[in-house]
Amino acid sequence: MPERAGPAPGAPADPMAQVRRRAVTGKTIEIGGVQVPPGNRRTIDLPVAQLYTRAPLTMPVHVVNGNRPGPTLFVCAAVHGDELNGVEIIRRLLRLKGLKSLRGALLAVPIVNVHGFLDLSRYLPDRRDLNRSFPGSGKGSIAARLANLFGTEIVQHADCGIDIHTGAIHRRNLPQIRANLEDEQTLALARSFEVPVLINANVRDGSLREYAAEYGIPMLLYEAGEALRFDERAIRGGLKGVVNVMRELGMLRGVRKGGARLEPVVASGTSWVRAPGSGILRAHVNPGDRVRQGQVLAVIGDAFGETEFEVNAPFGGLVIGRSQLPLAHEGDALFNIARFEDTREAAETVEEFRTEIDALQMPVPGGEPPLV
Repeated sequence: MPERAGPAPGAPADPMAQVRRRAVTGKTIEIGGVQVPPGNRRTIDLPVAQLYTRAPLTMPVHVVNGNRPGPTLFVCAAVHGDELNGVEIIRRLLRLKGLKSLRGALLAVPIVNVHGFLDLSRYLPDRRDLNRSFPGSGKGSIAARLANLFGTEIVQHADCGIDIHTGAIHRRNLPQIRANLEDEQTLALARSFEVPVLINANVRDGSLREYAAEYGIPMLLYEAGEALRFDERAIRGGLKGVVNVMRELGMLRGVRKGGARLEPVVASGTSWVRAPGSGILRAHVNPGDRVRQGQVLAVIGDAFGETEFEVNAPFGGLVIGRSQLPLAHEGDALFNIARFEDTREAAETVEEFRTEIDALQMPVPGGEPPLV
């Protein structure tokens, strides 16, 4: 059997009880000097900088402050400016009718890296990665100032967080949660999100997860889809996951609809398979596919078909990410494979997730057609 994301040995029956108790009756949320009393919601534009044209640039934050006490959750996207699925997830989240009876507060930031979002770029104008720039500084680089603004105005107000990402440009990821699964509260949140795969990922220096950890804030990183593209299945899964977390925290009413709760599996490790040579790539597997050791994942050759060589799986596992480009240089990362104790069981969990998401009766609030 694969390693299941069950309670840690000796963990309390309800590790999230402590987070639910972190509430103050009648708490007013203040962001950027703007106060949002209980029972109100408001969009606040946090000043970031001016463009060359003197036009002001702001980071939009939507605050939903419930009438009743509960935890404060931040949900953010586009920390990398070209990762767009989270922007749509948050838009749909804010249209849910259930927010009218919210317990606690929701801090929704659909576009953190506003510079990169405008430029369709992962990075900031100074070519720095915002997710390697925390805690930042109010007197530092563009990246440092933006990281400092988000940290002080959003993260430090929260009890929990969800950061939504996609694969990098020309890379597509299977829906997955990356988090510190050794922390009992974080593990409980990760299980409640109900994606097929959980990865116990170490925090990276300067990352938003590292910053949140320093303040004792449990945080999940949801990865799904690819940069500069909407993916309806990834968006549905992300929206459902955020709602599940909010229910786990007691912020939303209702219980999970449908059958038994999806039990994710924890990867025992991940590794990228790189191109052994340069050429035109013909891929044979996709994210979610089960592969065996030695299986041909792709063939690389020249445009004339005179020279070809295979890309083989170094071990059995599940493809959780792949390059979308049909061109490869020697050393390029092509396929990200996760190891499991039981790969077949992991593949069945992925199929169960896909079936459930495709049949989900909440594609878009308000009856909008799904994205194609």
